[in-house]
Amino acid sequence: MNAKERLQALSGFLTAHRARIQPSEAGILSGGRRRTPGLRREEVAAIAGVSTTWYTWLEQGREIKMSVQVLDSIALALQLNEDERQYLFMLALEQPAPTTFEDKTPTISPALSRILNELHDCPTIISDRRCNIVGWNQAAAAIFLDFALIPLEQRNMIWLLFTRKELKALAVNWSDFVKGFLAMFRSYYGQYVADNWYSEFIEKISEQNKDFRTFWDQSDVSSAPEVFIEFRHAKVGKMLFDLTTLQVQGRTDLRCSVYTPAQDSDTDSKVRLLLSKLNDLD
Repeated sequence: MNAKERLQALSGFLTAHRARIQPSEAGILSGGRRRTPGLRREEVAAIAGVSTTWYTWLEQGREIKMSVQVLDSIALALQLNEDERQYLFMLALEQPAPTTFEDKTPTISPALSRILNELHDCPTIISDRRCNIVGWNQAAAAIFLDFALIPLEQRNMIWLLFTRKELKALAVNWSDFVKGFLAMFRSYYGQYVADNWYSEFIEKISEQNKDFRTFWDQSDVSSAPEVFIEFRHAKVGKMLFDLTTLQVQGRTDLRCSVYTPAQDSDTDSKVRLLLSKLNDLD
């Protein structure tokens, strides 16, 4: 869309969302009858800490200067969710909004849990934006590790790749395997620059394994790397997988890493064999 269409869309978006908010929802005592539904322009301006004139011009779709901080204040005043906030920034500044984060462990929805279990022949791991492993299926436990036995503070894919010898022995092309995950990890690192956890983690793992810094300094970035993986499993031998990472849509920043048995290989039958042995132990 051209600049005129973009500003018209911005005007309509702001007007519609202002009309949706009841004064009581914004902590405003409404006395008497109102001509229009929702908040008034001056009320949004007061909540956001901007002048009524400036907000009026913004809602009218005029060409005015605006900062990231002010747009975030408008987003809060209009009680926008993250998708709506991103839409506001694209219309107003033609750029994505800075990524916000909540410092808490995400949970897996029942629907996602069902999908995870339905992929029974494909080892699948769900990780958060820090590459902490928050979910896995039986096939992943059979191929990699029983993650349930790993202490929670160590249940991080990057940490395990650089600290567990059995994982390094498992992957024939370990370097490609590691590069794919580090490229994804760096994409998160760039998105969440305000999260000090990343710097602390990088320092900690650099002390733990000197090889980490060598790979990290290559600065590969990918939000969804696709890697062909060859494993040599101690029980079933050669296994070939296509690794595909899928972002889970929603408020929690989760990602599914799906290891699909390569076509024209016997990997799928070997996965089922490992699962049957695992079930026999149960």
